[in-house]
Order: sequence, then C-alpha cells, then structure tokens
Amino acid sequence: MNQHRTITIDPVTRIEGHAKITIHLAEDGQVADARFHVSEYRGFEKFCEGRPFTEMAAITARICGICPVSHLLTAARTGDKILAVQIPEAAEKLRRLMNLAQIIQSHALSFFHLSSPDFLLGWDSDPQRRNIFGLIAANPDLARGGIRLRQFGQGVIEALGGRKIHAAWAVPGGVRSPLSQDSRDQILQALPEAYAVTGQGLELFKQLLDQHLREELRVFGDFPSLFLGLVGHGDRWEHSSGTGCLGLRVMDSDGHVLADGVREDDYASVISEAVEPWTYLKFPYLKGLGPEAGSYRVGPLARLNLCERIGSERADRELEEFRHRGGRVVTASFLNHLARLIEVLACLEQMELLLHDPLLLDPHVRARAEVNCREAVGVSEAPRGTLFHHYRVDDNGLIQQVNLIIATGQNNRAMNRTIAQIARHYLTPTELARPQLNEGLLNRIEAGIRCFDPCLSCSTHAAGSMPLQIQLISAEGELLKEVRRG
Repeated sequence: MNQHRTITIDPVTRIEGHAKITIHLAEDGQVADARFHVSEYRGFEKFCEGRPFTEMAAITARICGICPVSHLLTAARTGDKILAVQIPEAAEKLRRLMNLAQIIQSHALSFFHLSSPDFLLGWDSDPQRRNIFGLIAANPDLARGGIRLRQFGQGVIEALGGRKIHAAWAVPGGVRSPLSQDSRDQILQALPEAYAVTGQGLELFKQLLDQHLREELRVFGDFPSLFLGLVGHGDRWEHSSGTGCLGLRVMDSDGHVLADGVREDDYASVISEAVEPWTYLKFPYLKGLGPEAGSYRVGPLARLNLCERIGSERADRELEEFRHRGGRVVTASFLNHLARLIEVLACLEQMELLLHDPLLLDPHVRARAEVNCREAVGVSEAPRGTLFHHYRVDDNGLIQQVNLIIATGQNNRAMNRTIAQIARHYLTPTELARPQLNEGLLNRIEAGIRCFDPCLSCSTHAAGSMPLQIQLISAEGELLKEVRRG
C-alpha cells in the first residue's frame, strides 16, 4: 500500500502574490521532496499582443505593485531599441536614479517589513504578532526607520515620475520630464537619514548572524549553483544595461566564469525555459546543461557574487566583510538578507554621486523616432534579480509576441531546493510523530522562500492577516493532522 503523505502550507505568507508549499514524505517518514507552487496565472505575455509597443512601459508596470519601476524601465529600454535611438545622457542618468530608488524601497520592504519579524521576534513567536505591527511594538525605532527608508525610495520615484506607484514616466526614447533642482536638493537633504537607517540595519543583522542565526546559514538554502546577472565595466556591481554595463555574466559556485559579456539581445543563446505541470512559474536554466544542472540564482546574492567590487567606499567595505563571512562566492541563500542591506548602501552612495552630476538637470531628456527595428530585448536588474523583456512588433509597432523572464522565475529551482533542504533538516520522523505540527517549524520553511523575496503578482498581502492551513493527509485521503493560522 502506498503510504506517501503530503504536508501543504497554503498560502505562503509575507510574500507578494499567491503560492503554496507541499512537502512530500516517503514511507520511512523522511522528506522525499518539497515544491513551491505558484497558483495564480497572470497572462501578461498574451494580452499585450496587439498593443502598440509604446504602451508596454505603462502596461507591464502593472505586473507588480512593489516593483513597477523595474518593468517600466525595462520596457522603455526595449522600446529604445525598437526605435533604434540613443537616448539623451540626462535621461540615462535619470533612469538609473529611479532604479536605485526602486531597489532601495523594495529591499527596505523585504528586510524590515517581511523578514525581520522572524529574526527579531523569533521563529516560534505568536504569528498574530510576528509581523510589522509586532515589530513596531518590540522595536519602534527600527520599525520606524524601515518605514522611513522605504518612504525615501518611494519619494525619489515620485519626484521623478510624479507618482510613487505606476509612474508613466520612462518612455521609448528617454523620459517624459527632467528633474527639478528643488527636487534634487530635497533628495540630497534626506540622504543622511537613509544612510543612518541602513547602517543600523546592517549592524543589527550582523550581530544576529554572529549570535543567533548560525543554523539558518547552514540549512536555509546553502548549496552550490550557478549565478547570473549584469556586471559593469571594470567588474563593478551593476543594475542597468545602459551606459557602463559590460553585459550578462554567469558564474559557478567555485568562482569560474562560464559566460561573460553576453549581450542582452543574445540572452536566448544562453537561457532556455522549462515548465512543470504543478506551477504557473517557469524554470529558466542555462542552455547545454539542462534544467537541473543549468539552474541558477539571480538577485542580491548573485549580483554581489558576480562583481569584483561595487565601486563606492562604504559598500565596498561591507562587500569585503560579506566575503569574509561567506566566502568569495557566497552560496547561503539566507545571506540574501545581508546582501540586500549592502545593496541599499551601494544605491545610496551611487545616488549621491548622480545627484551631484550637473548633467542630471539637463532638460533634454527624450529622443524621438519611428519603428526602426522589429525585434528587441531589454534587460535590467530588478530588486529580486535580472529582468528580461523581449518584444516582436510589426511595421506599425504593434506587439506580435512578448516573452518576459522575471527574477522570481529564475530563482524558482533554487526556492524549491531551499524548502526541501529546510524540511529535511527540521521535519524529522520524531517531529512528525508529535500530536501537533510545530507552527514555528513550518514558519522556517516559509522563511526559506522569503530569503528570495519572491514577487508573484501586483498585489501584496497584509502582514499577518492571511490565513494559513497546514494539513497532513494520508494517501487514502485521511486527515492525520491540521494546523490553522488566522
């Protein structure tokens, strides 16, 4: 008789979008497999067909309410190439400024709002208070600082695009409007507080790593893999495929570079995509190696692994310490949290340099042309990793085909491996024999997903308000155990 059993965690909380986790147990009670299921279907690739490519920036920004800027800028970059224009230098710098702000606000949300309640309140704390509101009660200064840091990033986006979310500002050929001197001065005045909050978060998290989180480093997704992302000239940290970008780099966990300087137009010569029947999220992988061996990670951890230096004083010091802690190529997915804070510091330093550039205020911010290319690819680094937009258009500029490869999809295989590793460590036969499943233990499995800060839709869940139901069901359909949250 088949005695295989399944534990289901549905929904996964404190992420953007809808998903569940299933943990499959073998006959001997050991964890046989674990899967991260994305249970929603968006359909953007299909319903964009027939739309003018000039609308793609505004349409694809609606894919996500947390990182609309990433899609906005990547779509605009793809549109530049359909026009076959070189955008004005001021527009290039302004786009970079907005992307830096986007990374700051998104990383602040991930670290302070979604993940830090686990570190500071405890994995086993009451789930009703293990959220941003519980953090406000326990550490109001830190919580307030995290809110202010995200507010800073959103404020820069608003100063550039007129809105914090879904600003229809970046367009094929450049941007719609320049930055005013008053707005630039206001951003500069707000930088010291942003630096202070980031420094506070860095010191606190490093203390926690040294004192309380050593087990998490070993079992929250620590495994060899490939890493992919953009790299700048001089092997610098990069977040934009425009001026100063060398191209895409692929590196293995031993530090060997497998591909370098890959042009965005040539991504399809490097990357393929696989599908599975149990999730709507695709599985990109490196061509020639297959879906398993060719799987790779993107995002903060990958970007820090791929570069030799960031190129700014304080962030480079943190990068050196990061590598002392985790090695030249860091494989522990849990250190994505530290990588995010280092990237926030890098963004602040690069933003400060840009804000002192007199060209930033140049009013010439847009080039105009007709359709000159019927196929184009745009790439940028979203907060969660490398983002690809690939469009084919007709002679009138109407979209014929779209392919979007998002960061969360590229981390899909790694997320599945992470939850399997955590489940095998904590869900022992002894633990499963207990009358009730340990809610804090299952929270650790969820937290493995939060290491990657997945973004699955344009909606977000209110922290702590989503119900959670975990059931252990026999092969015959008998309910053996159940835990409900909310």
